[in-house]
Amino acid sequence: MTALKRLFSEGFRVFFLLAGLWGTVAMLVWGLWLAVHGLGGMMDLPADLPPQWWHGHEMIFGFGTAAAAGFLLTAVPNWTGAPPAGRRFLIPAAALWLAGRAGLWLWGIVPGPVAAVLALAFLPVLAARIWAMLRAAPKPANLMVLALVGLIWLAQLRVMLDAVGWAGGDAPAGLHGAIATLIALIIVIGGRITPAFTRNALARKAMLAGAAPDLGTSKAPGLPVSLPMLERTTLAAAISAAVAITLGLPDAVIGTAELTLGVAQLFRIARWQGWAVRGEPILAVLHGAMALVGLGALLQGLAAFGIGSEIGAMHFSAVGGIGTMVMAVMSRATLGHTGRALRAPFPVALAYALIPLAALIRWAAAVGPLALYYPGTILAATLWALAFALYLIALAPALLGPRRIPE
Repeated sequence: MTALKRLFSEGFRVFFLLAGLWGTVAMLVWGLWLAVHGLGGMMDLPADLPPQWWHGHEMIFGFGTAAAAGFLLTAVPNWTGAPPAGRRFLIPAAALWLAGRAGLWLWGIVPGPVAAVLALAFLPVLAARIWAMLRAAPKPANLMVLALVGLIWLAQLRVMLDAVGWAGGDAPAGLHGAIATLIALIIVIGGRITPAFTRNALARKAMLAGAAPDLGTSKAPGLPVSLPMLERTTLAAAISAAVAITLGLPDAVIGTAELTLGVAQLFRIARWQGWAVRGEPILAVLHGAMALVGLGALLQGLAAFGIGSEIGAMHFSAVGGIGTMVMAVMSRATLGHTGRALRAPFPVALAYALIPLAALIRWAAAVGPLALYYPGTILAATLWALAFALYLIALAPALLGPRRIPE
């Protein structure tokens, strides 16, 4: 099988590669634009859109949806037993995603409504495929994932309507709402995989040490524990924040939802034994990402009540929470589904540290002295691009290469 055929043989291969490439390239373009303007020069992006809108749209609906597609097209068949998507779906779906990137890049050359339709087309196609796989086992928890994909599309619609000047548009609300919805998706998916993977790892350690933990109970000593009421509170707060932001509800509603989310999320992860896996980067990064989600929600909640920077808080959540979780999931899934050992290669482990650092610097650039804004923002963009370049260097061969047979 050629590398090209293999690339389109599984959803995670093509979409994780696209996410890594676009996460690197689009951020480098943005960093270059910032550098030119920070030095007092002028640089126009090819897109005839406000540069901040292009940047926000492409990082959320370009990079973010590619990563989500790679995960969902791989995970949903495992959840339901449905056949995975094959080349007949993956090739046109990837082409549609690329068409959306081209439409935004050439906005102004391509008529705005045409570019908007191209950008908006990918998520409904992805959602239709997910629904086709979920019909085999339409559990409420799985349908929630599908509903969140729909909410991301609604947020994107608000951005596109604003971009073409039509009624119902609100690009800032759409961009911020999509970030909040991706956070809600992380609350759902991260809430499944983080304690489960941690539980399995700690159980293996206990067995090697001669102990035999009772895996049949959620209250086994030393293993992660999830409390149903806390889980429901966290999810409800995350969805409430996403809906409130997307629809432009009052700041008091948004702030209350975000603060509730932040507190509940931090209490939630405190019970998952993250400290016990601190020596395993591929597991520890999941806990780190979930902690960043909670801290970002607290910052956003405070900002909604006028304390701190809204832009800084939003970027802390986007870069720290979403970026770190995307890196964690893409690296683990790439290794696991290509038959490689679940140990983060050094470049990937380094990337795990670079993204939270980028989040902290980007937040500091927003709340610190104005003179540090451009240097801090450019440095954060550079660290982000470097992190995803390291992912590509380390794991693109796995995405393009054959599956290994475990020894």
